Amino acid sequence: MDPRDEMEPDQLKMLAQAFCEQLMACLDECARSRKGLFSDVALLGDEGEGSAWPEATRLRELGVALQAILAQQEERNALCDEFLDLCSIHGESHPGERKLARAFLERIERGDVGAQPEGKKLPW
Repeated sequence: MDPRDEMEPDQLKMLAQAFCEQLMACLDECARSRKGLFSDVALLGDEGEGSAWPEATRLRELGVALQAILAQQEERNALCDEFLDLCSIHGESHPGERKLARAFLERIERGDVGAQPEGKKLPW
């Protein structure tokens, strides 16, 4: 990788902090029943008046960008990785966004993000 392409550590830290702050705000809102954090509401067919959630869309985009930047520097952000993994869950056995948001908030509060104890399965 060209050294000129690398972000300054302070810039990367600020980007990760902005992601974390926006994620926490969105998770809190999603846990209170707002849909569209983990996937675009329009894609789910749940479109209705006021259903667009631009902050959630930007958060997913920021997460993808942050993950790509970190990958170039051979680094990872467990919070970002786990959020993007949750965004990829779809199908009949999907536990629902509200439940995912609550479980993810609990894992963050316990400090369990990025770690999976042996023999235990994630709640999603």
